[in-house]
Amino acid sequence: MRKIYFSLAVAFAMFIYGSYNVLLVFPPISSPANPPMEELYRNVFFHVPINASGFLGFTITLFASILYLKTRDTKYDLIAAKSAKVGVFFITFTLLTGMVWAKPAWGTYWNWDPRETTALIMWFVYLGYFALREAMPAGEPRARASAVLGVFGYASGIFTLLSTRIFPSLHPPTLGLKLEPEMGMTLGLMITAAIIVFLNLVYLEIRLERLKEKVIRG
Repeated sequence: MRKIYFSLAVAFAMFIYGSYNVLLVFPPISSPANPPMEELYRNVFFHVPINASGFLGFTITLFASILYLKTRDTKYDLIAAKSAKVGVFFITFTLLTGMVWAKPAWGTYWNWDPRETTALIMWFVYLGYFALREAMPAGEPRARASAVLGVFGYASGIFTLLSTRIFPSLHPPTLGLKLEPEMGMTLGLMITAAIIVFLNLVYLEIRLERLKEKVIRG
């Protein structure tokens, strides 16, 4: 547990340092065509790291699901499920921080923009993943069905990533902003911090589940 405490402390320090720069040090950007963007760009430093961690969760679920289908080793089913669980948690906050962006930038909290819509569909796909697991008793059939959905459900994530290239969209294809080197380094720092938190949450979820299994077995 000491390693977990240490890594979380490091992530917290990185987040505090990044937030200090984002909120108090970095100046407004010049955006005459869209004045709210002059301050609103700061949201990127929170929205992007959370989003990246959520996608990491679904990517781990994809590969763990493939490994389960190949090996039938239940540890991969556990990794897939817990990664998806934490991934859904992060994507929920991605949607919320996106709404914080959308209101001043586009006029309403929700615009049914292709990126927003496909992200919402992806969110429902992974909620369906857990609905499937809840509807079936623990065992090989549930693990197999979950793995299949974990593989094919990843298409919703790819579709979300490509949505701004496929359809006309209000959402910028990437960041939509040219960041100064110091800003880019801060964004990278906050992405790293978010990923550290994500990995620790997945590890703790897996450890807790294994402890529950030991208690049940007596």
